[in-house]
Amino acid sequence: MEISGNTILITGGTSGIGLELVRQFYGFDNHLIVVSGNQSNLRELNHQFPEIKTLRCDLSNDVSVHNLIETCLTEHPEINIIINNAGVQHNYFWTEEKDGFAKIENEIRINFTTPMKIIYGLLPLLTVRENSAVVNVSSGLAFAPKKMAPIYCATKSAIHIGSKALRYQLEASNVKVFEIIPPLVETPMTSGREKGKISPKRLVDEFMANFKNNNFESNIGKTKLLRLIQRIAPKVADNILKNG
Repeated sequence: MEISGNTILITGGTSGIGLELVRQFYGFDNHLIVVSGNQSNLRELNHQFPEIKTLRCDLSNDVSVHNLIETCLTEHPEINIIINNAGVQHNYFWTEEKDGFAKIENEIRINFTTPMKIIYGLLPLLTVRENSAVVNVSSGLAFAPKKMAPIYCATKSAIHIGSKALRYQLEASNVKVFEIIPPLVETPMTSGREKGKISPKRLVDEFMANFKNNNFESNIGKTKLLRLIQRIAPKVADNILKNG
């Protein structure tokens, strides 16, 4: 993949992994369109990177997502890379949570349904351009879940399998499908968890090397070891991640 001269749509690009992806792709002379549901975060991003285009979208809302897709089709037909980075994780015991229906729906929409709809809706733009790609961010928890976040883990597993199947569908086209599989990363989502985190910069540095070399699955940091353990001793992997 060429890492410069692209037009890249990225969701959740105002903090954490997404913000570091923005920084690095911006530095390689790409045109960026950043999507977030938080208008104040988008304004702050524009202060840092004045050349970036920003679009507000509630990724948990079907109407808002379809409006985003229509806006991209009509106003940004030059898009050739989609990065589905936005995600949400709710940690709770099902026997105690009183707002479980809403949280289940929220996680499934943001983490899985919306990314897939964005890919499907914008695929006509990608298939007519060279150097086109989809990048989905999953998680090591797709392979060994933690007990406090069953829906998050399930959606990341779905993203992993969905990315793989879509890669098969598109392997004869010019569209490449990449997956970033992070370990625990220092982001707002992991605030309060003290040990074992890596920086967003380290993650994106590793991903960019894989992206340039067309390595479709980026198992980052400890995820490499986790997947090895999961293959040879799955119960050990489960015990490592169980209490997250």
